[in-house]
Amino acid sequence: MRIGLSEHFTYKKLLKFVAPSIIMMTFLSVYSVVDGLFVSNFVGSDAVAAINYIFPVFMVFGSIGFMLGAGGSALVSKTLGEGDKEKANEYFSMLVYVTAGIGVVIALAGQFAVPEIAKLFGAEGVIYDYCVLYGRVLLSAQPFFILQNIFQSFFVTAEKPRLGLIVTAVAGGINIILDAVFVAGFKWGLAGAAAATVAGQVFGGVFPLVYFLRRNNSLLKLGKTRIHFKELLKSCTNGSSEFLSNVSSAVVIILYNYQVSKLVGDDGVAAYGAIGYVMMIFFSIFMGYAVGCAPLIAFNFGAKNNEELRNLFKKSLIIMAVSGLLMTGLSEALASPIIMLFGFDGELFEMTLRGFRIYSVAFMITGFSVFGSSLFTALNNGLVSAVISFLRTLVFQIAAVMVCPIFMGLDGVWSATCFAEILALAVTVTCIFVCRKKYYYFGKLPQAVADDESVIKSETFDRG
Repeated sequence: MRIGLSEHFTYKKLLKFVAPSIIMMTFLSVYSVVDGLFVSNFVGSDAVAAINYIFPVFMVFGSIGFMLGAGGSALVSKTLGEGDKEKANEYFSMLVYVTAGIGVVIALAGQFAVPEIAKLFGAEGVIYDYCVLYGRVLLSAQPFFILQNIFQSFFVTAEKPRLGLIVTAVAGGINIILDAVFVAGFKWGLAGAAAATVAGQVFGGVFPLVYFLRRNNSLLKLGKTRIHFKELLKSCTNGSSEFLSNVSSAVVIILYNYQVSKLVGDDGVAAYGAIGYVMMIFFSIFMGYAVGCAPLIAFNFGAKNNEELRNLFKKSLIIMAVSGLLMTGLSEALASPIIMLFGFDGELFEMTLRGFRIYSVAFMITGFSVFGSSLFTALNNGLVSAVISFLRTLVFQIAAVMVCPIFMGLDGVWSATCFAEILALAVTVTCIFVCRKKYYYFGKLPQAVADDESVIKSETFDRG
């Protein structure tokens, strides 16, 4: 049974609604990890290091889809909440077409830029050759990759989160199966892993495009539109936190690579790459919840349903707290068997294991800042959302990864994220507290607002 955006959400109903988004984001991470496992076991640690060197490029490009998806879905959900379905579909169509065009430009320009980017990131010798090979193959699929990212958000807005999950699962399945065929079976090495990833991305981008172009029973459909410059800019500013988060993460990965390479060489880059793969899965759970819950918040904000907005806010904080504790506990308990999957041994295994255990402590608090940034995106306040995201993913991370190793050596690199997340939590709590009287997500409602809600409920009841 479909759960609508306008319903009242208990814990059970909320978790059921966001579950497809969480699983969808987790699947995206899992098949990236599977790439890493096949490459690590069948190609070698140099190839893992190469992927980690060039991976920030795809984080930056992919962030365009996340930006327009998060910011655009907030705009479209708010418009649906205001009762203007026709205008919502115009905005949706415009955002998808613009995203596809940007993807084509990136795919073409990126082919010429990859060698210089690999040099800029410090790749040399065989690792440089791997970077150029992997980068050029993946860039050929950028239009589909970016579309896949934007549709992740719009499937939820269209009240079709389960279909979004199925699409992502199939795309991931294609990637995993072809990894086994190309890398383990045909021995195509890193090129085979890249080709498998491209195949999954093509499906993930094309299927939703075809679905929304045809007649369907969701809230959204692609059709004729024009460039609404004001709304396009609003979507970009709304989703700027997601864009900054991904771009900042890319910059931070480069700095982490630099620090571990300086301290222990390319083995450190391979270790950080393995840790990053696994952490991506845990982090995707927070992101999936944020993606799934954002349209609910935006819809109720547009509908001026402050009571339900407060309900969603309270339940989300409790869910973030419980899931953070569970994820840290699981990370610590499963650290050793997880690292064994990458085929590392000796000093490389021990170094990766220690880094993984230190890094995982951050999950106890990460979810609050991820949700806080998403909350303000959904409330169409891109500025506050961007401030939280910019400080959390760039400023605090850079400061921590540059300063902590001075005092703690390699452990300082692994623990930098923990210190950065503590600072980000302080900023998030401050922003939520300062803005509470504007959005009424907690605290006592002013009498005038409470009276307005009573009138809206009465009118809704009379119409029913």
